Formats: sequence, C-alpha cells, structure tokens
Amino acid sequence: MNNGAVLGVDGCAVGPVKGWIGMHVHRGAITALYAQSIAELITLGQSMQPLAGVGIDMPIGLPDRTRRQADVLAKQAVGGKRASTVFLTPTRAAVEQPTHALASARNKELAGEGISAMAYALRARILEVDAVVRSTALPMLEVHPELSFTAMAGAPLTYSKHSWAGIEERRRLLTAAGLDVTGLDPDVTRHASVDDVVDALAVAWTMVRWTSAQAISLPDPPERFSDQLPAAIWA
Repeated sequence: MNNGAVLGVDGCAVGPVKGWIGMHVHRGAITALYAQSIAELITLGQSMQPLAGVGIDMPIGLPDRTRRQADVLAKQAVGGKRASTVFLTPTRAAVEQPTHALASARNKELAGEGISAMAYALRARILEVDAVVRSTALPMLEVHPELSFTAMAGAPLTYSKHSWAGIEERRRLLTAAGLDVTGLDPDVTRHASVDDVVDALAVAWTMVRWTSAQAISLPDPPERFSDQLPAAIWA
C-alpha cells in the first residue's frame, strides 16, 4: 500500500450506452475517465500513473447461500432512508441465471429470499467485475458511495442523490474533503449523470483513505465464500 494514484469507479449510462465513469486521483489532482469496460478504464488509469488500487461500486465476493455481512452492516451504517440504497447481493448461482424469474427463484431456494428486478439488472456488470477481479493483480475494493458519504459527514445524509439538494449536500462534502467537482472534462463527464460523477468521487475518496490505512472495512476482516474473494464494503 502506498500514497500513489487511485481510481474510483461507478457504472454509468446515457441513453442505451452503458459504461463506467472513473475518477483518477493523484496528489490531489482529479482526472475524469470513461470507458465501456472496466478493463479498458483500468488501462487508462494505469497509463497516467501506476495505480495503488481501484475502488468500485459493485459487489466483489458473491455469497453461496446467505446474505453477505458486508451488505447487512453497510445498511446499518448508512441508516434511515438512505439504507435502501444498499442492495442485498444475490448469490452467485442466482446471478448466473439467464432471467430475473429464474434468478429470484434460485436465490429464494438458496438464501431464503428472492431478488429485485433492479438488483438483477446489475447482473452483467457484476459478472464483468467478477472476471476482472480474478484476472488482475491490482488491488480492487468494493466501495459503496453512500457509505463513503456517511463516513465523510459523520452521520447519515439528509437528501437523496437524485435531488438537487442531495447533489449539493454531496458536493459540499467532497469539496471539504479536498475533491473539487468543478473543472472536470465535459467531454468525459457527458457519458455519466451528475450522481454517477459524485459517486465515483466518493469511491475515490475512500481509496485515498485506503492508501493511508484510514479506510474501514465492513466486516473486518472480510468474509470469504467459495469464490475466495474478500467480501467487504470499504469506506
């Protein structure tokens, strides 16, 4: 672990085109990056400065038959109305199903509960991240932006990120933390919504903390399921 560059990543979509928005942070300088695949985004980040690590708002470490403690603890930490922003991660067997109906039935069989259509809609992204984590030696951590913002504020946030008040609340927190959202390249950020941009910056904030051993892991130590990937959400 060192104080090198980090990359905070969030999924994004403008119209039918889905991709990933990344915030490359190095010694306080922020560069927005965009790519349609995680692998390409990491390559872009590495071409600027060697990355100490990558944080991503997507599950890493899929459960076999239970809920993940990472999700349960993150829900508790975020608290209040914002707790609903933390999705329960489907089992690996459910994620691998070709339809939502089959996935929900399989998850209920294994873990005792179905999965939402919204959670299943992340299937392709979850599997993409799963493949990249297994194929790279670069540290990749799961980071939930709402948990990061809660840690930044020292309390649950008041407003939804889908409201102007919520964006202003998050922008002020980021600026106070040394991550100014102004001046980002519009040719890059046009690929993402405003909340995707601030979320990626919150993930980058946690990764900066991680490089100096200040970040927290929920749970600590991480769980490990049959895939042997460390399952924890960092903030």
